[in-house]
Amino acid sequence: MTQPAIFFGHGSPMNALGGPYVAAWRELGEAIGKPKGVVMISAHWETRGLGVTAQARPETIHDFGGFGPELHAMQYPAPGSPDLARRVSELTRAHAVETWGLDHGTWSVLVHVWPDADVPVVQLSLDRTLSARQHYELARALNPLRDEGIVIAGSGDFVHNLRTWKRTGDDGPYPWAVSFNEAVKAAFARGDHAALIDWVDLAEDAQLSVPTDEHYLPLLYVAAQARPGDEVSFFNDEITGGSISMTSVRIG
Repeated sequence: MTQPAIFFGHGSPMNALGGPYVAAWRELGEAIGKPKGVVMISAHWETRGLGVTAQARPETIHDFGGFGPELHAMQYPAPGSPDLARRVSELTRAHAVETWGLDHGTWSVLVHVWPDADVPVVQLSLDRTLSARQHYELARALNPLRDEGIVIAGSGDFVHNLRTWKRTGDDGPYPWAVSFNEAVKAAFARGDHAALIDWVDLAEDAQLSVPTDEHYLPLLYVAAQARPGDEVSFFNDEITGGSISMTSVRIG
């Protein structure tokens, strides 16, 4: 069965414990059912050279600080898949990695999508030697996996500016954050992947929304999976703290 491609706006690690975005993640998992596996590209695994997690039992990585013990104690014991890692390597020439696991960009979301942790998950790293266009072209090589029962997923945020994030007294999103968020959605909806790749020209003050691109690049991996006739839909379409977008995309 052909599987969709999903971009998750993951926001704060605290979303792993619950909150307003969880219902849509759970509904998504129920709608998809149990795929054969997931290939996740997370904002939180950057490398020089391309890596893919290859262990059978990846650890739950708590790659953050300043949060309470309940969050640090959380585990997401989803299996890995050495076979899926090998298949990803065949398609992308990624090298097998056993020194990483599932970071919070992956498990803080999937703990709600597949709460039984019974869907195999591998992570593909963000190779920092590549341009945005090269990331997109690399991602296209993953497309056959959709027909092999694999969900291609990205986890980041359309808009991610922690320096301007309002920790208290949130009185709504910044206008520039709304403008960029809407421009990304519009490009997805019309299938304008060239605009997504050249994101600096998408909207005025784009670089306020994307001061560093690690949270943006995973969405290119999802856009690259689109096929003619695929429906594009959005969920959790909200900006929190003024400058963190939770907007998520489903293709197919």
